[in-house]
Amino acid sequence: MAQNELAHALEILKSHKVRLTPQRKTILNYLITHHTHPSAEMIYEDLKQHDDSISIATVYNTVRLLVDYHLVIELKNGDGSTHFDYFGQPHYHIVCENCGKIADVFAPEFSRLNQQLDEITRQQTHYLVNRTDIEVKGLCPECQAKLGLLHNR
Repeated sequence: MAQNELAHALEILKSHKVRLTPQRKTILNYLITHHTHPSAEMIYEDLKQHDDSISIATVYNTVRLLVDYHLVIELKNGDGSTHFDYFGQPHYHIVCENCGKIADVFAPEFSRLNQQLDEITRQQTHYLVNRTDIEVKGLCPECQAKLGLLHNR
């Protein structure tokens, strides 16, 4: 599946005449295959171990490019940092209010709900909706355990 996602994303970039450097392909593939919502610094730290031709500037420029072409979205973490997520398969996020951990939630009804939110917003505000990001807040299982809130289910 990751190979199909990569091929699809590369086709989108090619159709916009974006130069597909090996570094850009590597960074894109990293984001497709890592569901950890990394920051640019995390991407750089992971990739520089295997490819010394990647600089932090290349990572920043590439994620910005991928955001501009709507292949990647930016997620603002509770600590003020920016994290990135490949958005090939529509999904929403759950964010731990204690530690800032972000997890993906894939739901078959996501696209329908997203469209409904867009339509309601357009009807009430007459805005042209460009993007809808759904984010749910809560406490991850690890923080629940640390805080003594985890109950047997």
